[in-house]
Amino acid sequence: METKSRPQVHIIVEGKTYKALEVIGYPGTVMPHHYSTGEAVIMVKKGKALLKMCDDEHKLEMGSVYIIPAKKEHSLTILGEFEAVVIMAIDSAIQFI
Repeated sequence: METKSRPQVHIIVEGKTYKALEVIGYPGTVMPHHYSTGEAVIMVKKGKALLKMCDDEHKLEMGSVYIIPAKKEHSLTILGEFEAVVIMAIDSAIQFI
């Protein structure tokens, strides 16, 4: 059963060009439709999730690395206790729809 709660997202490090965010979620949590203003790379450290885009779906598992194009709307549904790192340009922002 899906819940309305969202995964936790916070910045773990910032440099001059890039920042890294940690994403932590539990089964049933959903990050609703959003996009990044710049390209983002997600690297899964633990668990499983489903990355849904308007034209595709990608199952993410431990060890997965996926590049999310800039301004590509997507959502993330957590399927198993989940931890990931997202790397994006320092001036990129997440915009919820």
